[in-house]
Amino acid sequence: MADNMYDQLSRRERQIMDIILEIGEATAADIQQRLPDPPGNSSIRVMLRILEEKGHLTHREEGGRYLYAPTVEPEKVRRFALRHLIKTFFGGSVPNAVSALLSTEDLSKDELDALAQLIEAARQENQENQENDEA
Repeated sequence: MADNMYDQLSRRERQIMDIILEIGEATAADIQQRLPDPPGNSSIRVMLRILEEKGHLTHREEGGRYLYAPTVEPEKVRRFALRHLIKTFFGGSVPNAVSALLSTEDLSKDELDALAQLIEAARQENQENQENDEA
């Protein structure tokens, strides 16, 4: 569902999902406070119900309020959003996306070392996967 979730949503529904994914769980009032140019409370509740019907949200009741949470793990949504960003703005090139990120951020030595460790770990995992595929 995360792979095409954002393709199925209106701009306002995406904004609502972004808020809920960011904070984990939210009431209609929480969402209304964070939305740019927010609609009325009843309109937000209608959109929350629609998102629930589409299978993107679930809710629980606590103290007379509904708390909404995503049905998809935020990590899956992050991966989809990143793939979409790389495809859309970098022609599908991960190295170009990383290069752009590195050139726009003033990274500390510790951050660069952490990135180097992540790259090395990915290189080792890739090598292990290739060896397992050959076996």
